[in-house]
Amino acid sequence: MLDEVARRGLVLLGCGKMGTALLTGWLAAGVPPGAVWVLEPNPTDWLKASGVHLNAGLPPKPAVALLAVKPQMMGAALPALQALGGGGTLFVSIAAGTSIATFEAALGADTPIVRTMPNTPAMVGRGITGICANAAGQPGLGLARALMQAVGEVVELEGEHQIDAVTAVSGSGPAYVFHLIEAMAAAGVAEGLSEEVAMKLARATVCGAGELAFRSPESAAQLRINVTSPGGTTAAALEHLMAGLPPLMVKAVHAAAARGRELGK
Repeated sequence: MLDEVARRGLVLLGCGKMGTALLTGWLAAGVPPGAVWVLEPNPTDWLKASGVHLNAGLPPKPAVALLAVKPQMMGAALPALQALGGGGTLFVSIAAGTSIATFEAALGADTPIVRTMPNTPAMVGRGITGICANAAGQPGLGLARALMQAVGEVVELEGEHQIDAVTAVSGSGPAYVFHLIEAMAAAGVAEGLSEEVAMKLARATVCGAGELAFRSPESAAQLRINVTSPGGTTAAALEHLMAGLPPLMVKAVHAAAARGRELGK
């Protein structure tokens, strides 16, 4: 599937942390650096040395134009790619809060557009991305999936109406996990551990549990049960967590999804 990218080229608009993660994955998957054109006003030394075409115009009919700028910068960035709209190039967006209708208005209704929501674990090849497309973009879903699989897993959504929920659960989700690490470490300090030891324990525990959840065929609920002896220490802790965490998480995810919908207006 990436052969088409190698043959016709790919334009990457924006190469910050997520753009860099994606580009790293594509190069590792065999996309030639010479097949990639990057538009980035503040390139890193790594990007300058990567061998890609950097701020050097655009190929005439690239297979893909991937939009990796921040939502608030999208309006100013899109005009640089308007000439590629109309059907010959698949547009893939990783920006939260910028709707397919906005892209169609700027690029033309016949432009194939795939909207995606990856997350920051893509930086270590362990991301997960939700994808959906407009009518013109349906044939391009396979190519978009191949591009995003270079940095992790991909789930296809029923439609764009689900993208804000994906943003709230997995797009913003890494921050929830990092805050859990902070909270666990702070609780350890409150029980008498040093900050260094408490943080090391919390980070390793969350990372290890996440890897176990990733590899195990058992459900998250069963993995929890496996750790919990009746009347034991884990049960004592879960009595508090299971009373407060689920409703709090519902509120948090709802707030993130609502903000995503606001940004899309």
